[in-house]
Amino acid sequence: MLYLASQSPRRRQLLEQVGIRFDTVDVDVPEARAPGEPPADYISRVAREKAGAGLLKLAGVAGAVVLGADTEVVLDGEVFGKPVDAAHATAMLRRLGGRTHEAISAVWCVSAGREERALSVSEVTFAALSEAAIAAYVASGEPIGRAGAYAIQGRAAAFISRLSGSYSGVMGLPLFETLELLRRYGIGAAG
Repeated sequence: MLYLASQSPRRRQLLEQVGIRFDTVDVDVPEARAPGEPPADYISRVAREKAGAGLLKLAGVAGAVVLGADTEVVLDGEVFGKPVDAAHATAMLRRLGGRTHEAISAVWCVSAGREERALSVSEVTFAALSEAAIAAYVASGEPIGRAGAYAIQGRAAAFISRLSGSYSGVMGLPLFETLELLRRYGIGAAG
């Protein structure tokens, strides 16, 4: 049985969209980047820790496979994380405007005695953003709780002039890579 170690409604929606049957397991993993830790290594480590924490909670469940994922926005080597408030979101969006950043997603599958990962790196280019556009977007509340202070599937879609990579990866779960990983575990879409 597949378990998603996430309470993210976007990740649940994406798995449901492609017909994957799963249950969720709630985990609480600290997301703190170590000094000098490369962004992709940090993102992969957090995703692995989520999956591992989920597997520990399911220790008595035979055949459990746990999927853990993490997605972050990276600009100039800085991991943006989620804004703590409207001012923080505004500052992030000002920096992203008119620039190309990376949206990095790491996905881990772990089970008893086995673990595998996939990594997706997408390049997202924002158009130049006016102060009025940023203020209106922040006032919508959408940036709060979102890596990089935006949701590609929401109102921020209007900011994106170019995407090279995985749309679903920018949302939080790169479906192509995730499905390849699940296939290696014998997990496919419900038919």
